[in-house]
Amino acid sequence: MVLRHELAVLRRQVARPRLAESDRVVLVSASRLLSVASRPSFFIRPETLLGWHRQLVRRRWTYAGRPPGRPGVSAELRELVLRLAGENPRWGYQRIVGELAGIGERVSATTVAKILRQAGVSPAGARAELSWREFLRAHAASMIACDFFCVETLCLGRLYVLFFIELGTRRVHLAGCTPNPDGVWTVSRPGSLPGHSRSARGRSGS
Repeated sequence: MVLRHELAVLRRQVARPRLAESDRVVLVSASRLLSVASRPSFFIRPETLLGWHRQLVRRRWTYAGRPPGRPGVSAELRELVLRLAGENPRWGYQRIVGELAGIGERVSATTVAKILRQAGVSPAGARAELSWREFLRAHAASMIACDFFCVETLCLGRLYVLFFIELGTRRVHLAGCTPNPDGVWTVSRPGSLPGHSRSARGRSGS
């Protein structure tokens, strides 16, 4: 009781204590030894501890960041796409993408379609074809997509979580997590999902 009252007095005098890096390490380590009855006297809040952990993670994983979303298309590439479509009216989106790849320009068919749509140009080769949006709408109930997301651990490790999503219902299935997602582990995961032992394995590659 005396120690708790002394802490209360100090809190009234000091708005925010200045902690060195060594103080943070000691407090984080010692906080795990506190009993439930002693935790109210601990002046470091849980959200503060989580904030310190996020700072350590940012210091370790110093990857070059980039703004969210796809990178923008240059004006030169946009003009080139429009010129190819104008000079070759029978070319569809995929053909234009292939011609651009031949000269070292990497661009997706979706981007090409967006450029042409904004310019009011529709390649003749794509008019009779089924669009990607229509294909997804027709086959979404039988398709499953998969991807990874990362989780930082308390000890600054990294876990990779594999998940599957049913395109028709948007239902997500967690297939497992591992610090080393090699090919053998990844291929074996779809078989562990309930109700998707064989079909998920066959569809996850699509």
